[in-house]
Amino acid sequence: MTPITEVEGRRLALSNLEKVLYPATGFTKGEVLHYYATVAGVLLPHLRDRPLSFLRYPDGPGGQVFFAKNVPPGTPDWVTTAEVPRVEGPARMVLVQDLPSLMWAANLVTEFHTPQWVIQDAEEADRLVLDLDPGAPATVVECCEVALWLRERLAADGIEAYAKTSGSKGLHLLAAVRGSSSERVTEYAKQLAVEAERTMPRLALHRMTRSLRPGKVFVDWSQNAARKTTATPYTLRARPEPTVSAPVTWDEVEACAAPDELAFGAEAVAGRVREHGDLLAELCEPGSAGQLPD
Repeated sequence: MTPITEVEGRRLALSNLEKVLYPATGFTKGEVLHYYATVAGVLLPHLRDRPLSFLRYPDGPGGQVFFAKNVPPGTPDWVTTAEVPRVEGPARMVLVQDLPSLMWAANLVTEFHTPQWVIQDAEEADRLVLDLDPGAPATVVECCEVALWLRERLAADGIEAYAKTSGSKGLHLLAAVRGSSSERVTEYAKQLAVEAERTMPRLALHRMTRSLRPGKVFVDWSQNAARKTTATPYTLRARPEPTVSAPVTWDEVEACAAPDELAFGAEAVAGRVREHGDLLAELCEPGSAGQLPD
């Protein structure tokens, strides 16, 4: 029998709690839900008002993994949804606005992916993202070198960058921005990637061409496009182990000498949140956004 849980006055059916989703560690669906309940206070501000793309893996990362953007069948009527503009026509998508909605979505077993804009103003980007993706034998260590250069470059334009792990191999840089369309932010991000490649030709790359990527860090600027999404801070990833896209400090980035130093599982991230709170909290603060140069 599926247990019924009440969360802030909402009744939720939470299923298959003993199911092992991450066989490498024995991490169960119940532990997934516990993780999200633990980090809800820091995760929700990064989800709020952003149309959610689900990357679902209901049988674990070794099973079927698939994207779902439309409102899933059976979504409770108390979960907030919104019509979202798309090139192929408007679609209705989920907004995770509160703890009951978060736990309902987590019960679907999903990565959380969100765009760089909020539903109230889909025409203006409020975040910039640079996805640093290493091509073997490069690792997150090389990503950190590129990230430090990009941090200084953004600072020269009056934009403060923050870092998080991708939860996989790389690193994400995030910044709060204002006053620009997604198209303009994409152009600016590409400019930064090109400059990084020009400055560090043996290390950074702004092109996705596979043959060029071994040993280099691809600075993916394209995720700033309005139609694209990026793994949300604190989301679990569909990897062999329950790794998290975890915020990190610049001191940790500067000191990184081995890939495992910036690899964090669910239990470690829950502990980091208890100790540090949200290392990306400034991204959600009014007035913290920088303006792109003309």
